[in-house]
Amino acid sequence: MTEHNDEHFISAAGLVKIFRVADLEVVALQGLDLEASRGEMLALVGPSGSGKSTLLNALGGLDRPSAGRLSVDGQNLLKLTQQELTHYRRTKVGFVWQQTARNLLPYLSARANIELLMKLSGLGPRETKQWVDELLDAVGMTEYANQKPTQLSGGQQQRIAIACALANKPTILLGDEPTGEVDWPTAQLILGLLRDLRERYGLTIVMVTHDPRVAEQTDRVIAIRDGQTSTETVRVEQDGSIAVGAEASNNGDGVAQLHAEEMIVLDSAGRLQIPGDQRALARIGRRAKVELVDGGILIRPSEDDAIEITEQTSDNGADTAYRSLYSNEPPPDQEQSVKQKKQSRWRFLRLKRNS
Repeated sequence: MTEHNDEHFISAAGLVKIFRVADLEVVALQGLDLEASRGEMLALVGPSGSGKSTLLNALGGLDRPSAGRLSVDGQNLLKLTQQELTHYRRTKVGFVWQQTARNLLPYLSARANIELLMKLSGLGPRETKQWVDELLDAVGMTEYANQKPTQLSGGQQQRIAIACALANKPTILLGDEPTGEVDWPTAQLILGLLRDLRERYGLTIVMVTHDPRVAEQTDRVIAIRDGQTSTETVRVEQDGSIAVGAEASNNGDGVAQLHAEEMIVLDSAGRLQIPGDQRALARIGRRAKVELVDGGILIRPSEDDAIEITEQTSDNGADTAYRSLYSNEPPPDQEQSVKQKKQSRWRFLRLKRNS
């Protein structure tokens, strides 16, 4: 994680969210830290219950964290009054949900759905018509403007939903599985549209997804586990610098041609989470030895607390960086022998120092 500065569009530190149900307390966020630059396109991944949707709701002003600091576009959301938080949602945030029923009213046409949101934002008739026409053109749905949602395909409905999300001219666009109900070719079109709209309107985009293919097409992947940021996968240029937003080169289709590198995230107290499969490969139990070595830090197991390698232990590799964090699919190297796995147990995790 990069150091905090005033230029970060999103800045969260020590974010805590506790839900109370009857006499029970559920801690959804446990000191989560996150920073993002203006114009970034982020993917939040992690197992169910890890805190992804809770974080998304906090960023959108739909839910107030219990403790910590959360700033979006210079506004500290924890210090806003309820009225100020409502104004923030109406003027700064756009939402795209997985379920079409949450995005569009079925008895209104595509144009009427967008117009309704603009009227609620207080736009005049002339400005509303101009903005509706521009958004319909931006999402490629001008010829379907008078169709109702039931007359549109799933991909077309999501395009209109994105136009609705931009009706209030937001600075941050939030998506909860925005491609979850469409096939992969349609999902690629939607992702391409989101990248185009980001460049066109200067949006910062944060989306929750369970699809690694979707995550791989964003600037940065934030893996959340147990209510904390666990790892980040970033796009790295050939010179080693991290590419963000418009800085990322592409192949003409909007997909960055960069090296992906997954990094362990340290929180503000210097703590880190090491995924269970990596700990198992290194035989690290509850305690570990930490040594400074040339170019980084070496973490090795304490011999009196080392764990045994089992047949279920696997080294997923760079091509399956998210699999061990939130996927239930078996790793591709199940046939690797126990002997090979034992030989790989000394592949210790090296943490790079920030330059």
